[in-house]
Amino acid sequence: MSAYEPFAPIYDDWASPMTEDVGFYVELAKEAAGPVVELAVGNGRVAIPVARAVGHVLGIDLSPAMLAQARERAAEAGVELELREGDMRELSLEEPAALIYCPFRALLHLPTWADRRRVFERVAASLQPGGRFAWNAFAFNPHIAAANDGVWADQVGIRHRVDHVPADNRIDITLEAGGSISLWWVTRSEWEGLLDVAGLEVEALYGWFDRRPFDETSEEFVWVARKPG
Repeated sequence: MSAYEPFAPIYDDWASPMTEDVGFYVELAKEAAGPVVELAVGNGRVAIPVARAVGHVLGIDLSPAMLAQARERAAEAGVELELREGDMRELSLEEPAALIYCPFRALLHLPTWADRRRVFERVAASLQPGGRFAWNAFAFNPHIAAANDGVWADQVGIRHRVDHVPADNRIDITLEAGGSISLWWVTRSEWEGLLDVAGLEVEALYGWFDRRPFDETSEEFVWVARKPG
């Protein structure tokens, strides 16, 4: 069973504090002259509005429960959402994409540099020349970490605990109802290194989905990279 299965029934509530990302990825998809792919598609929270705007999206996810929700929601919405169960580290497309995006900090579920490098290399190989790769991730804040480490809290009624493991750059999130997932935070220089080894170029780095510049006060990385050509 995927570690994400316990989160499937509560995913809408869990993700509800972040809504501004949807419009950002929709706009990028509208600018794409070719196939659009979402990594870690989840229950289609972002992919369904994107598909409604551009006609078709390929979504890939490890979680059968999340994909089942996405299929049901796409059918209810009447949009064309092609869904595949798979690992983003093994991304392989029949046709190069114009846009590949990975929302809601999902790249932080990759535990090692090798895993992240593999994804970036597979993304680069799967993009058409000039194609874009976009994603977002939180900027680690030690003050926030110190305040919530080991503390049980409610997020939109979901009781959970956050535990920080500094030696591994890891954050463990445990649900009181059962189940846990981990995230591994990444610094700006590490993101830039991943782009470099994959042969991708930075088009923009924003501090939020309204495209404000990234600066020392930013709490979110919003990256747009491009494949040369």
